[in-house]
Amino acid sequence: MTSSIVKDILASPIQMADQVIKLADEAQTFKLECLELKAKTEKLIALLRQAARASNDLYERPTRRIIDDTEQVLEKALQLVDKCRGNGLMKRLFTIIPATAFRKTSMQLENSLGDIQWLLRVSISADERDDEYLGLPPIAANEPILCLIWEQIAILLTGCSMEDRSDAAASLVSLARDNDRYNKLIIEEGGVPPLLKLLKEGHVEGQENAARAIGLLGKDPESVEQIVNAGVCTVFAKILKEGDMKVQAMVAWAISELAYHHPKCQDHFAQNNCIRLLVRHLAFETIQEHSKYSIASKQSMSSIHSVVLASNAQNQNDHHDKKTMLEDNDNKHHQIARPVGNQSSNQMHNLVTNTMAMKHQPNGHAHVSIAGTSMKGREAVDPVIKAQMKAMAAKALWQLAKGNITVCRSITESRALLCFAVLLEKGPDDVKSFSAFALMEITAVAEQHAELRRSAFKPNSPAAKAMVDQLLRIIQKGESDLLIPCIRSIGHLARTFRATETRIIAPLVRLLDEVEFELEVRLESAIALTKFACTENFLHETHCSAIIEAGGAKLVIQMILFGDQVIHKICALKLLAYVAMHVPKSETLAKDEVLGVLEWGRKNSQLNQDPLIDDLLEQATGRLELYQARGTRGFH
Repeated sequence: MTSSIVKDILASPIQMADQVIKLADEAQTFKLECLELKAKTEKLIALLRQAARASNDLYERPTRRIIDDTEQVLEKALQLVDKCRGNGLMKRLFTIIPATAFRKTSMQLENSLGDIQWLLRVSISADERDDEYLGLPPIAANEPILCLIWEQIAILLTGCSMEDRSDAAASLVSLARDNDRYNKLIIEEGGVPPLLKLLKEGHVEGQENAARAIGLLGKDPESVEQIVNAGVCTVFAKILKEGDMKVQAMVAWAISELAYHHPKCQDHFAQNNCIRLLVRHLAFETIQEHSKYSIASKQSMSSIHSVVLASNAQNQNDHHDKKTMLEDNDNKHHQIARPVGNQSSNQMHNLVTNTMAMKHQPNGHAHVSIAGTSMKGREAVDPVIKAQMKAMAAKALWQLAKGNITVCRSITESRALLCFAVLLEKGPDDVKSFSAFALMEITAVAEQHAELRRSAFKPNSPAAKAMVDQLLRIIQKGESDLLIPCIRSIGHLARTFRATETRIIAPLVRLLDEVEFELEVRLESAIALTKFACTENFLHETHCSAIIEAGGAKLVIQMILFGDQVIHKICALKLLAYVAMHVPKSETLAKDEVLGVLEWGRKNSQLNQDPLIDDLLEQATGRLELYQARGTRGFH
């Protein structure tokens, strides 16, 4: 707090104290009591003037509150001593002063003395006060935790040693973990700016404590908004660019927390280059080069993408795929979609290996970092910290990508998809988990934005192929905790797969089996398959036939007839209706008595409350009745 502001705050109580002293000398009644008030006011004015001299060092929040209380006490004292000045008999008779008034005011002046003494002590550095225990000021008697918060923030502001400031940040971490009210108090009392200052200036431990405290403080949109307004995005970006990796990991975690509790802050972090910096950490020792952050010579290949295209041209003679760009249902009147195709795990591994090898070739990729930073020297960092950094970077990207087309475009324009694919295969469990959830959010946004689908998931994109390979690998194994996000990701991409892509449907159908898989897995699989089978998907007939061929009809019927929850029955009924509507001639559907199931669903009031479902069931049963009536004889 600036000196001029403090002096303005202190000017009024100092003038009021002077008046109390002057009027106390003129008292005609209660002279002893007035002299007692005068003595305490003299001590108080001395402390107030000392505070004015130390105005540059005073911590604003407690200063304002203590001085406001002190001014109220002095006002009461002034009223008392003024009443005692009257000389006339009538004034004495009609001026009633309760016997307890002087005692109460004297006690309040004593409390104000204690408050200002505490304020002066708390506003000097720990070295100057010789580690003296400050105790609680009288003002904090009803709310002792507020005093503790003041003390820790004051140390952050005035502490001479980085160790003291680090300890203060750690204390705020402990308070922030306790309850949400403490979080709000820390923010209201001005705790964020000194935490950011410690993050910029402190040693590793202090920076880590500061970043953790900031992440814990952002527990609601209002708090996050205040933290962002304090300048957190700029400071976090600087740490991600050139800080210690242990601190960078904590900063990435804090970003994920802030973005989770207030998604509107996503754009602020994106505008401060946090996305590219997080992807850069994700790519470190995952893939050797990163096309978005490197500049190649004209004679050299420009990116991993170029390496893969050259490899595909040489090894697979995939000339047709390189000419064909992805067209989804928005262009379906011009061309059938040409989405992501087959790519084996070994090919994905070779992709990364070949790219890494390019760095060591004479005409290979010349790396020039656009961000102006280098990961040189990071190889010696503890592998545990490296893994933690990747996990937190993936977690931050997950939260930043949610529903944000700008962030998702930035992520997919980098080689982050390839990083996620590699990490899904080889990363530690938490890195795999956060990578899977990040992909789930990116593909969810792509599902809603055709432009992103075309740019990020075109058929000759090696990153997209590698990503789909890993998602399918997890789905085919059917044992991982990552099943749900991987199923959702494949469902989000349902409109991007080619007619020649035959690997997708069967693994999803297998997940409908109630014997092998939990209810949530079966539900998500049914939802994903519905996105393949729905009319909006240009290849719906092909996909519906594949569902039938994989035995999906019987499994879906089991979900409808024997499912425990209505929502699961409805999802399964919707899937079955699309399959029946688009492949009504299927002999399998006739043998499985799908028509009867759909008619039962139409009559079930729990299942057809939605008009859209009712209309879909009507169309599906109409189609089945038409075609199965013609071919019934051939089915027996």
